[in-house]
Amino acid sequence: MAQIEHLKLWYAGKAKNWDLAAYELRQLTNSLAEAAIFYPAVPVSNVTTMKEPLLSVADAIAAGDDRKFSASMRVLTDGCNSCHTSMGRGFIAITVPTGGQPPANQIFSPLANSRKK
Repeated sequence: MAQIEHLKLWYAGKAKNWDLAAYELRQLTNSLAEAAIFYPAVPVSNVTTMKEPLLSVADAIAAGDDRKFSASMRVLTDGCNSCHTSMGRGFIAITVPTGGQPPANQIFSPLANSRKK
């Protein structure tokens, strides 16, 4: 699930839909916390080291800063891959998408009538 949330977070941020990006970041953060709780093979330290990258992404979203968002997502992605590697699962490699086409079943651009008031 975290992989899908990471993907959706990226596309929401690239579309500057900061509300959706904030939502997906919360979902991803919750998934990482659940992994530490429900999967004993995941060291808690692997999850807690993700705190700074997650906060950096959150700061970029709050500021609506797409350059900082892209940079912080790359650091977050590196953290994901470091965790996988440390657990002997380096074959699960995450990347930020390079194509311009997001998954076809969701609109990532903000809709005019969906903005927070």
